[in-house]
Amino acid sequence: MIWDSSFIILVPAMLISIWAQMKINSAYEKNSKIASRNGYNGAQVARMLLDSNGLYDIPVEIIPGKLSDHYDPSRRVMRLSEGVFYGTSVASIGVAAHETGHAIQHKESYGPLILRNTIVPVVTFSSNASWIIFILGFFLGMPGLIKIGIILFSAVVVFQLITLPVEFNASSRALAILEDRGILIGDEIGNAKEVLNAAAMTYVAAALTAISQLLRLIVLSRRND
Repeated sequence: MIWDSSFIILVPAMLISIWAQMKINSAYEKNSKIASRNGYNGAQVARMLLDSNGLYDIPVEIIPGKLSDHYDPSRRVMRLSEGVFYGTSVASIGVAAHETGHAIQHKESYGPLILRNTIVPVVTFSSNASWIIFILGFFLGMPGLIKIGIILFSAVVVFQLITLPVEFNASSRALAILEDRGILIGDEIGNAKEVLNAAAMTYVAAALTAISQLLRLIVLSRRND
């Protein structure tokens, strides 16, 4: 990491990230105390929605951690945190339905999801190598390495931007299904929406952070010219 005045470029995104994390924690804690009227838990909701979309072969498993829930497209498995798996709150049901939305996206070959999954290996390499190559180029005075580092980090930015429609689409699918099937009723939809909107802001914050990092690399590269 290079510490200088250009670090100020990251400050707005860092503040937004802190705010987004506080928002999701607050929304989840608040709505995890609101029991759904129908009494389903997250695992039951995930199973119902998967089965109703013909995804009988996708298991629903428990994973450690809080809000660690995710759908693994490579292994075709739904993993829910213990609180969501057993929870009967509107928050648990909203999160479970959101992750099911990703499984449905996968089944329907939703473009942004397929693209994101395809570039994961590239992004994994780029995120690890970009800063190493950039810093070497910066301190060795090699503009070519600096440019390579910037190009590699650009892949991280692209990944974060592609993630946005994937997450927003999964949430919109989840809320529509929960309402259409009567799994959540009345104001419960608004409560679930509050949780999913807060979660979406963490992805917006991650995208802004990546963009800010890229801008900082460009500024540093110009100083080195």
